[in-house]
Amino acid sequence: MKKIFKSTLFVPFFLYMATVMGCSSTSNEKMTHSNWCKIRYEAAEELYKAEKYGRTVEKLEEILSTCAGSGYMEQAQFLLAESHFNLEHWIEARGEYGSFIVNFPGSPFAETAEFRKAVSSFNMEYKVDRDESNTTTAMKDFERYLANHPNTPLRDSVQYYYNLLVDRVAEKEFQTGRLYLRMDKPQAAVIYFKEFLETYPKAKRRSEVLFLISDAYTDLDQFETARQYLATAQSEASEDKEIQKRVKKAEEKIAKAEDAYEKRLKKEAEKKRQQKEEKDMVN
Repeated sequence: MKKIFKSTLFVPFFLYMATVMGCSSTSNEKMTHSNWCKIRYEAAEELYKAEKYGRTVEKLEEILSTCAGSGYMEQAQFLLAESHFNLEHWIEARGEYGSFIVNFPGSPFAETAEFRKAVSSFNMEYKVDRDESNTTTAMKDFERYLANHPNTPLRDSVQYYYNLLVDRVAEKEFQTGRLYLRMDKPQAAVIYFKEFLETYPKAKRRSEVLFLISDAYTDLDQFETARQYLATAQSEASEDKEIQKRVKKAEEKIAKAEDAYEKRLKKEAEKKRQQKEEKDMVN
C-alpha cells in the first residue's frame, strides 16, 4: 500500500514538473533578444523615474554592452548621460553626452545633449589658482553649441554660463595683479590690471580693479593717472553710495600721498643744495 501511495504521488508531480518545464521552454523560445532588452530598459527607466540614478546607471551600462542593434541604444545612451548629470558626476556626464552626440547626431535629443554637455563642463572642478583647462573646455563647448544651434531658445542661458566662465578667467588676472600690488611691485600690477580692464570690460571685478590700479599709480607717484581711474569708477557706479564713499576715501589717500611726495621732493632738493654748497666751500 505504501509503495502504491508513493507511486500515485509521483505521477502527478512528474506531470506538473513536465508542464512547468514545457511552459518555461516555450517562454524562453518566445523571449527574443529585443524583448530581453526592452524589459531591462523599462526596468532602468522605472529606476530613473524613482530617482535611483546609481542603480539606473548599472542597468543602462548592461544594456549598452549587450543590446547593440536592439533599438534601445539611443534611449539608453541618453538616459545614462542624464543619470550621471543628476548624480553630479560631471566628467562622466560630459563623456556620455559626447558619445550620444557622436553616435546619434540626428536624434531629437541631440541639441539637449550638446547643451547639457557644456553645462557639465561648466560644473567640472575649478580652482582659480590651478590650471584653467576645464574653464577653456567649457567655453569651447558653449561656443560649439551656439555655432551648431544659432537659433536656440537657450541663448540667454548660454550667455549666462559663458559670462561666468569669462569671470573665472578674469579672476586669475585679477588675483595676479593684486598679488604684485601686495608684493610692492606696482608697475607689474598696473600691467595686469590694464590688461584686465581692456580684455574683460564687463567682468564683475571691474570696479575693484579700477580702485586697485588707482592705488598702484598712487604708489608710482602718478597721481593724475590715479585720479583718472577713480573718476571712471565714480562715473560707472554713480548710484552706488558705497562706491562713492570709497572714491572719497581714495581721493583723500591720493592727496596725502601727493603731499608727502612734494615734501620728499623739497627735502631731496634741499639736501642736494646743501651738498652743492659744501662742495663749493671745499673747492
